[in-house]
Amino acid sequence: MPTKTRNLAGVLLSYKAENILFDVGEGTQRQLKIAGVKPGKVTKILISHWHGDHVLGLPGLLQTFMASQYHGTLEIYGPRGSKKYFENMMKGFAVKEIVEYKLKEVGSGKFFETNDFYLEALPMKHGAPCLGFAFVEKERRRIDMKKAKKLGLIEGPLLGKLQKGQTITLKGKKIKPDEVSDVVEGKKIVYVTDTEPCDNIVKLAKGADLLIMEATYSSQLQEKAEEYGHLTAKEAGMLANQAGVKKLILTHFSQRYKNVKELEEDARQVFDDTEAAEDFMKVRL
Repeated sequence: MPTKTRNLAGVLLSYKAENILFDVGEGTQRQLKIAGVKPGKVTKILISHWHGDHVLGLPGLLQTFMASQYHGTLEIYGPRGSKKYFENMMKGFAVKEIVEYKLKEVGSGKFFETNDFYLEALPMKHGAPCLGFAFVEKERRRIDMKKAKKLGLIEGPLLGKLQKGQTITLKGKKIKPDEVSDVVEGKKIVYVTDTEPCDNIVKLAKGADLLIMEATYSSQLQEKAEEYGHLTAKEAGMLANQAGVKKLILTHFSQRYKNVKELEEDARQVFDDTEAAEDFMKVRL
C-alpha cells in the first residue's frame, strides 16, 4: 500500500532514446510528472506480475499517452496471462481507444535486443506468474581520438567500422581496432520484485552493476515473508552477495516500516553497499 511518503512500484530506466518503465503502480503517472519526465517519453513498459500494486496505474497512464498524442508504438511486456489480464482491465473503463501498442508475453531468456543492449527475463517464485528483468548493455569500443588523428583518421565511416571491431585500410595501411580503441564493458541493471528466494534471482543478477530488489520485511518477520512469497532485507543482501553485484537498492517495503533504515541495516549485515530506495531517487551509472 502507498504511504504518505512512498508510492507504489515504478522504476524508470533511461538509456539514450529509451525510457523503460518497470511496473506501473497506482499513481505512477503523477510520480513521472513530479520527477519531470514527460509520459510520452516512455518507450517500453515491463510488467513483473499482475497484482494490483504493480499495474493499477496502467489504464490512467495509457489514457494520458493518448491525450498527449503519443508517437510510435508502445511496447508492453509481461508474464504469461498478460494479454488476458490487460484486456480485462481495459474493459472496465469507458475508453474508446488507447495508444497503439504491442503486448508480448515473456517466458525465459532474451526478449528484446538492439545493437546497444538487450533485455532478458527469468521467472520468479510468487503467488502469480512473476518475472525478474535484466537490462544488459553490450560492450563497445571507445576511440582514442589522439591516436586516431596521428594515423590520419577523422570523423567518418572508417571510425565507425573501427568502433564495430572491424579492421580498416587507410592509404594502403591496415589499422586494427586495438590500435586506436579500447573495449568498454557495458552496464547491467536488474529489477526483481515479489518473490521468494530462488536460483533464478542469482542467475539473472549475476555480475550486475545495480540490483533493484524487493525487501518487503526485515529478517525478524521471516515467517511472514515466507507466508506471502516475499523477501526479507537480509535475504536480499545474501542474494546480492551470491550474485556478485556491485550495488543493491532495496524497494517494495511493507507499510509497517515508517523508517526503512531498519531494512537497510538488515541487508547491510551481509551486503555492505546497500541503500533503501526513496521516491524520486536517481542512480547514475
